[in-house]
Amino acid sequence: MKTNRVLLFVLFIAVLTFSSFIKIGKNEAVEKFVVVLDAGHGGHAPGNMGNGYKEKDIALKIVLDVGRQLEKYPNIKVVYTRDKDVFVDLFERGQIANKAKADLFVSVHCNSHKSQAHGTETFVLGTHRNQTNFEVAKKENSVIFLESDYKSKYGGFDPNSPESVMSILISQEEYLDQSIMLASLIQKQFTTKLKRSNRGVKQAGFIVLHQTVMPSVLIEVGFLTYKEEGAYLNSLNGQKDMANSITSAILEYKHSLDGNVGNFEFVDEASSPEIPTPETIEIPKITEVNTIDNSITFKVQIAATSRAIELQPYNFKGLKNITREKEGGLFKYFYGNTSNYDNAKALEEEAINKGYKSCFIVAFKDAKKISLSEALKTTAN
Repeated sequence: MKTNRVLLFVLFIAVLTFSSFIKIGKNEAVEKFVVVLDAGHGGHAPGNMGNGYKEKDIALKIVLDVGRQLEKYPNIKVVYTRDKDVFVDLFERGQIANKAKADLFVSVHCNSHKSQAHGTETFVLGTHRNQTNFEVAKKENSVIFLESDYKSKYGGFDPNSPESVMSILISQEEYLDQSIMLASLIQKQFTTKLKRSNRGVKQAGFIVLHQTVMPSVLIEVGFLTYKEEGAYLNSLNGQKDMANSITSAILEYKHSLDGNVGNFEFVDEASSPEIPTPETIEIPKITEVNTIDNSITFKVQIAATSRAIELQPYNFKGLKNITREKEGGLFKYFYGNTSNYDNAKALEEEAINKGYKSCFIVAFKDAKKISLSEALKTTAN
């Protein structure tokens, strides 16, 4: 009897230990890759009504299909800015993404034009080089007029003013590279798999992208005003095609962050999809600065992974002085550390020569990340 009591006690302890182990395992689980899906317009804002089709309905159906596909992956979490026919302020859409600490923000829209324009285009936040890009941004941004107290929310932003749009463009500077990569993958899917007319990756001042602090894109899946394309996008097959392509691009983007090197998940920039700089993209020119401000430091971001890897040169093509920081669900890796911008440019060039074609300079002030433009203004003073 005594022996049985001892055995029962041992089993009880074993069960408690195992339960604790499971709980610890759950707490230490790798954070999920968070994708925020944004269906444009909604509620009393139907969007464009080309050929009688409703942009808000088509965008929502595509987004919900993308979400259903992504939710099948246990390491991906999907958040919707809206999952039914309701109106959501552009300001709130960005807040939803930021609160979710999203890794990606994908906004889906349908285009319109007075001409026979047709085809797909994907936008990232930035300067619009021509009137056409400005008109697209103005059309999508004009929904803020339907919001209450929009002037105080957006600091007096006027969608009809090119100068006002220009004022918002630096906010996503550090995410531009990744945003262009995702946009390029989306356009590649549309063009190669669906044979849609490719209008390219473009840059314009969309308020909904300005509100987010992660790689973000706005997709125009086609023109409802073009009869054939409008009918296609309003059909179940068309919506399924677009959803499949967007899903595949997001998964390919995530895979590029999780490429394998040895036993580690790693971004190998040489084997990742090349990030183009389309003719429609205009990267702001930055004046070279030599002045040293010890509170400002520059590093070169060369990679990002979903899991931490050992900071050894053999994992980074021989580069030394690598540091790592966790941001959201990703570990980001930086090469070098200098208070001199010219030195940072030299480090960037060295990283490029090693094969990190899409590396870029990141600025820190007192160990906290700031925009590059802010850092350069500070060091120039």
